[in-house]
Amino acid sequence: MNALIQVQGLEKSFGDQQVLRDVDFTATAGTVTVLLGPSGSGKTTVLRSLNVLETPESGLVRIGDASIDFGSPPTDKATYRRAVKALRARSGMVFQSHNLFPHKTVLGNLIEGPVQVQGRDPEEATAAARELLDQVGLSGREDAYPSQLSGGQQQRVGIARALALKPEVLLLDEPTSALDPELVGEVLSVIRDLAAENWTLVIVTHEVRFARDVADQVLFLDGGVVAERGGAEVLTEPREERTQRFLARMLDAG
Repeated sequence: MNALIQVQGLEKSFGDQQVLRDVDFTATAGTVTVLLGPSGSGKTTVLRSLNVLETPESGLVRIGDASIDFGSPPTDKATYRRAVKALRARSGMVFQSHNLFPHKTVLGNLIEGPVQVQGRDPEEATAAARELLDQVGLSGREDAYPSQLSGGQQQRVGIARALALKPEVLLLDEPTSALDPELVGEVLSVIRDLAAENWTLVIVTHEVRFARDVADQVLFLDGGVVAERGGAEVLTEPREERTQRFLARMLDAG
């Protein structure tokens, strides 16, 4: 089966600190890839490189039929911008802290991208947005503003907003890390449903038990390299000592 996502030889530095070293992985459509590792290991940088919120120094990123070889990108600025736009169009991003437009209603947040960026019909976008709100358990909150919602509700709106763009891949950057503990479950439940519906997901998370439930592929990053990879067995029977130490700490903390 052909890979929907291909990452090859990804390298990234911030100043004199190299944060990614020759990172590669592939993911097929309908699978869940979990990026796990200690703080500063590079996992969020990998995720942000997939839609060029971070620009690697070298390496290939491909999603579907859109790709950029950052080692030899297009020299023409307009061609490069089109390549970035094409890559971004194939993914939806869910951030740690919601990033909703505070001055727009829930419905306004959901239709902004489809109408203003993708040029879709407002009525069609609105109907689709209402279906997504029902899917994430927020039917009836269309006219609420973000400040009137709990953190968990805001994050579920963030997920619906990303889905409204009809991406091929959903990228989730620690989607529960900013939430109070009692709100984490409602967001994880929505993500579990997406996994069951065969959405292609790439998730950065510290929720080890949740990752065990949904992961088809686990990449454990440490020091900017993929230290261990495999299926969910990486989380239950890790081979590498540093993976074992990390998981023991996380499970003790949980």
